[in-house]
Amino acid sequence: MWLGIDLGTSGVKTIVMDDQRAVVARQSVALGTERPHPGWSEQDPEDWWRAVRQSIRALPRMIRARVKGVALSGQMHGTVVLGENEQPLRPAILWNDTRSAAEAQSLSEEAKTHVGNLAMPGFTAPKLLWMAQHEPDIFNRIKTVLLPKDYIRFRLTGELASDMSDASGTLWLDIAKRRWSQPMLNATGMTVEQMPCLVEGTDVSGQLLASAAEDLGLPIVPVAGGAGDQAAGAIGVGVIESSDALLSLGTSGVIFAPTNAFAPAPYNGVHAFCHALPDRWHVMSVMLSSAACLDWAARLAGFKDVPLALSAAENCTHASPVPLFLPYLSGERTPHNDASARGVFFGLDNDTDGASLVHSVLEGVAFGLRDGLDALQLDLAEISVIGGGARSALWSQIICDALQVPLVVRDGAEVGPALGAARLAQIAVTGAAADEVCTKPPVLARYEPGDEPISRLATFRKLYRSIKPLFEELT
Repeated sequence: MWLGIDLGTSGVKTIVMDDQRAVVARQSVALGTERPHPGWSEQDPEDWWRAVRQSIRALPRMIRARVKGVALSGQMHGTVVLGENEQPLRPAILWNDTRSAAEAQSLSEEAKTHVGNLAMPGFTAPKLLWMAQHEPDIFNRIKTVLLPKDYIRFRLTGELASDMSDASGTLWLDIAKRRWSQPMLNATGMTVEQMPCLVEGTDVSGQLLASAAEDLGLPIVPVAGGAGDQAAGAIGVGVIESSDALLSLGTSGVIFAPTNAFAPAPYNGVHAFCHALPDRWHVMSVMLSSAACLDWAARLAGFKDVPLALSAAENCTHASPVPLFLPYLSGERTPHNDASARGVFFGLDNDTDGASLVHSVLEGVAFGLRDGLDALQLDLAEISVIGGGARSALWSQIICDALQVPLVVRDGAEVGPALGAARLAQIAVTGAAADEVCTKPPVLARYEPGDEPISRLATFRKLYRSIKPLFEELT
């Protein structure tokens, strides 16, 4: 049995996978996010640890007792700063926090030169520049900076470590050479000593502390390097070759494609990072708000939950076209790199109701994903879909139409990152080949593109360009 832990933004998911890579148990625990100021997004690391403990303890005791290895997946870019006593000095600043937009801009040239990526406010390094400017007392006490899942690793093993895929999103990693970049550390006033040690996703990073194992009802077993959530999701559905691609419909929206070499494209707002496997890389486009837009729209329109909102959207009978929606509730990354951008409904009329608002949100996210796909400049035969959004046939078809690429939903799509983590644990402990373990799960649904919504894409893009100058005034 192999335990995979995925620390997401909206919750923790844990799964247990057997030796044949079937999921035999799963649990999830919700998490909340604090937004103390506009553009801010924070969580308490202690809440993560409580949720991880709760989710693992809820797994069947007999299954927990048979676990042979553990690995972690998690939301990327978040900033956990530890002091001399190895306790968090402040709440974690998350990936969708835009407070460090000015600091990101100041790092722009160094980031493109040394790590081949645009500096964006969600990344880790600009957050440290922000702390140095606005919270110097905290900044001067920092002993170690950890990413979210690596804080959980520390609580499980006592080790301060990170894997290559997750570390890629800090802007401190020399991604081509898979080691910390001294020029980027210098640019943010940080040192190598403040960084965790680096491991590959398939390396053993430590083993469970006896106290943690007893508390969680687990044997004392190895803990693998694991991966950032997107790379782990790709591992979970077998997206490891350059001919493969992944669409992740979680809180954010990501299109992910493996590469055999480091392939930076910073001017398109594309992220070029290490994959979770040695000597493999990937490119990806990132929307900051995907399923987060749907959750927001359901609340806004007064629906009890998202399934009811989706049902209403599917039966939408609005006589005139639904409004256009710009899905930039937390700013945007690919392709705009615009921290000031915000959500917009355009074209409301007297007949606009909750169902049409939800439908326009589904379409707006799909158009945002199309912008990301065009930035990647890839010719894809099909895309595997993971994340909670993959459960909606309506949304999957809308996205398929917008992307003009077939979409495939595979078994385990809703727990993709946790499943990928479990697979990395199996590789780390057994030494099995990645191609043997990272196979593609069975297909549950397939969507072929039509051309119905695509006619509105040009107007969607024109809308953003037309009002972009107003966003900075608004924020």
